[in-house]
Amino acid sequence: MKAEDILALKNEAEQELKTAKNAEELEKARIKYLGRKGLLPEIMKGLKTLPPEERPDAGKYSNEFKSACEALFTSRLAELGTDNGAEQKDSFDPTLPGQWQTSGSVHPITAIIAEAVTIFSSLGFTIADGPDIETEYYNFDALNTPDDHPSRDTQDTFWLDDKMLLRTQTSPVQIRVMEKQKPPVRIIAPGRCYRRDTTDATHSANFQQIEGLYVDKNVSMADLKSDISYFARRMMGPNVKVRFRPHFFPFTEPSVEYDFSCHLCRGKGCRICKQSGWIEISGAGMVNPKVFQKVGYDPETTAGYAFGMGVERIAMIKFGIPDIRMLYDNDIRFLRQLAL
Repeated sequence: MKAEDILALKNEAEQELKTAKNAEELEKARIKYLGRKGLLPEIMKGLKTLPPEERPDAGKYSNEFKSACEALFTSRLAELGTDNGAEQKDSFDPTLPGQWQTSGSVHPITAIIAEAVTIFSSLGFTIADGPDIETEYYNFDALNTPDDHPSRDTQDTFWLDDKMLLRTQTSPVQIRVMEKQKPPVRIIAPGRCYRRDTTDATHSANFQQIEGLYVDKNVSMADLKSDISYFARRMMGPNVKVRFRPHFFPFTEPSVEYDFSCHLCRGKGCRICKQSGWIEISGAGMVNPKVFQKVGYDPETTAGYAFGMGVERIAMIKFGIPDIRMLYDNDIRFLRQLAL
């Protein structure tokens, strides 16, 4: 379309916008000329087909067309709103009842972390923190993880440059604390972790974890069992039972995995516990002497235990949540059901 045709269409569009009787007619005129499939976008698409000498003027008039019509549409919309009695500034009615905002609620993950902190604080534990971006040394080497361990593979871990990675656990916090503090040490380390897990009902690429560490002169497996059992009763109820199963972890020796009895079926078997009566929580064990050597502790005079647990797993068990993705969907309807 030539420049003079664009000017003619511009005048036509302005006339329709000026004579619109209400907001509905005004919107129809806007869509007709400025909408995604309107006349002006079609004109601008066709500019490339014009002879080179005509393109500058046609492009100039097209831009003027768009700016003028948009400004006219805005002003006419304000006029029509006033004419229709939509006087927003003067429409306040002081006799109407107020609009109350609904109260918020604590997110399940936040609630579990806060409750766990309260429980372990009563046992003398303090909170420790560390960076989400870790070095290979703190995440693997200092924890006695061998070079050929599967967790070091790129398919399991988010590796960055220069042997840096997103931490796969909060265990590196234990190393950092022991490097700076001599025994006794009694800490918990809640925080976010990252692994290359395919997201499904029970797995997420990012998750929250709570690690615990107690180091002193005469710490034994009995201390570990009693503290975990105490935590289970406080978190899940007085009737929950705990069992420990032999396992292997490179940073603890001996190592165990611990389970809680299913609080829904009370150990009888249901779909939540897969008919076993038990729900696997996480791993624990006595700190490997090689880890103590890394941080400068004497393994002959020092003993300690470490444990870990997934916050999302505890939340799913306690609140009966069937899918971990519900915790991260930010659906306010779901969160209101779990208002604490």
